[in-house]
Amino acid sequence: MKIIGIIPARMAASRFPGKPLHPILGRTLLEHVYERAKKFPRWSALAVATCDAEIREFSSAKSYPVIMTADTHIRALDRVTEAVEKLDMAVDENDIVINVQGDEPMLHPEMIEAVVRPFDEDHEVNGTMLAMPIVDEELYQNPDILKIAHNLKGDVLYTSRNPIPWCKKFSTDLGAKRIGGIFAFRWHFLKTFTSLPASPLEIQEACDSNRLYDYGHTQRIALVPPQPFYSVDSPEDAERVAAALEQDSLWGTY
Repeated sequence: MKIIGIIPARMAASRFPGKPLHPILGRTLLEHVYERAKKFPRWSALAVATCDAEIREFSSAKSYPVIMTADTHIRALDRVTEAVEKLDMAVDENDIVINVQGDEPMLHPEMIEAVVRPFDEDHEVNGTMLAMPIVDEELYQNPDILKIAHNLKGDVLYTSRNPIPWCKKFSTDLGAKRIGGIFAFRWHFLKTFTSLPASPLEIQEACDSNRLYDYGHTQRIALVPPQPFYSVDSPEDAERVAAALEQDSLWGTY
């Protein structure tokens, strides 16, 4: 079973134009993501997927494999799918494709291992997503943090920007969980996802994953312990990440 990682990145992010090449502690955001993802030992391939010449030039200068894709993609998974189709290697239907979001500079290789593990343990699993317990109410109430409702097996039922499961008073006993920006699919399942029309819950919640559940498919959560894990959607986020990275165990190893 091959494991293929794709890091989608584009300069025209609506909330933070140019963010893949924004510097954080002297390294670009994209550099943090790629170098940390590269520490996962089981890659068959790991590449950047972009439509921008600036990102291609930066990646090439760093010797990161880079795949040019169309500039019409709205969703990251559409860019990932095109990139896999352009790989210079055969990809079997049950091989694993991992979308490593290009705005997750605090990822650890153990997180990538977590999204792969369910495929090793259960051959019925076709898709996984990184999940993390929510241990403070600020994250629980924050609409930028996507929350997960799942069944007892760990299959996702629904994702929402609203606080779910709902409660009158937040407690860690609630078991609320958030999405992390690492998603894995069997290759045939990713192609199924991108072939489906956008769905009502996907549009209403602005979350791609809900498309799968609207059409009756499932993803398994890949749970990791709570830890500092900040996405970068604004310059203020980049400042917060810079402070957190200085205390991170991987900082200084790349």
